[in-house]
Amino acid sequence: MRLQELKINPSTMRLEVDIMELKGSFAIVLCEGKAKITELPSHGETKIITHQGKVKRDKFDEGEAF
Repeated sequence: MRLQELKINPSTMRLEVDIMELKGSFAIVLCEGKAKITELPSHGETKIITHQGKVKRDKFDEGEAF
């Protein structure tokens, strides 16, 4: 899985992300007090699968190389 955990400051319950450090396109997923970030592919399809209001997994389909 490509999702990486992001740290949430427990005293302030705030999420801080320095967008100047990140290159490319990203998606941030929040679920049950946890935050995760994933880089989006330059082409293809990205799906975030949920079940009963909770994120279960992410799915990347970057196509086939011919």
